[in-house]
Amino acid sequence: MLDDLLHASILVSVAAAAIRIATPLLFAALGELVAERSGVYNMGLEGIMLMGAFTGYLAAYGSGSLWVGVAAAGVTGALMAFAFAVMVITLKVEQIVTGLAVNLLGAGLSTYWLRAAFADSGQTPVIPLFGHAPVPFLSDLPVIGPILFDQKLLTYLAFLMVPAVWFFLFRTRYGLIVRCAGENPKALDVKGVSVTALQYSAVVFGGLMAGLGGAFLSVGSAARFVPDMTNGRGWLAIIIVIAGLWRPWSILAATLVFAFLDALQLQLQGIGIAIPYQILLMMPYVAAILALMIRRSRGNAPAMLGVPYSRE
Repeated sequence: MLDDLLHASILVSVAAAAIRIATPLLFAALGELVAERSGVYNMGLEGIMLMGAFTGYLAAYGSGSLWVGVAAAGVTGALMAFAFAVMVITLKVEQIVTGLAVNLLGAGLSTYWLRAAFADSGQTPVIPLFGHAPVPFLSDLPVIGPILFDQKLLTYLAFLMVPAVWFFLFRTRYGLIVRCAGENPKALDVKGVSVTALQYSAVVFGGLMAGLGGAFLSVGSAARFVPDMTNGRGWLAIIIVIAGLWRPWSILAATLVFAFLDALQLQLQGIGIAIPYQILLMMPYVAAILALMIRRSRGNAPAMLGVPYSRE
């Protein structure tokens, strides 16, 4: 059985699957990175991704356009993040508690709305999926072609967001201001910069990205919406930000590790290896716990992360 796994074509298939699996995690983690760099800890990613997946599916089904579904998912994520921001930035409600409430809201509302929308049919209709968009010439390259250059458009977008977010945070003036908001918001306030507006924009951007991650799950890979289909990816995205030390390129590396483990366990189940499938399913999450234990001693979090800012 292990000989089957080590076959070149199987390894390429696992690597290509890991890139696809990384897509929603990367969207959510990069959005959360920007929010946390501004000093806001959004624990509601799971619920936001779930609602993004649902509204993306519903909009795509109703309009017949997958891109309308993607847009609807992004808008849903942004709106949910805006509501979260009102609670934690304006009203100063505890951020972790509010995030947990958003998760419960996303899980309950998406399930209720799904049943209400398709109560007459009794089943969830299947919609078309985004097809692969191979890059001319590059997709024909041996090994790396099928892995990197024969993916879906949303996957390319997610990976292009890594250098874009890095450039924004570390090479632009506004990115410096965002990072300052997470380190010393009082310094910004003294200079006349609105910390509240800055954190609102960062959190809403994070919600939009999480919504896009949710859209990939429904209109990009599953062809329908299933309750709780995020399956902990929102939580995993938060862990990825920590494991990646709040830096885009390290977050990419952490995302690929977790995605590869997920793809590997799926392949191991497929070839019938004699290991209980529950252990295989645990692999990415055990790795996440180990990453938290390793990174615990290397605190690189923004100094004011999770601390509401109040003008004196």
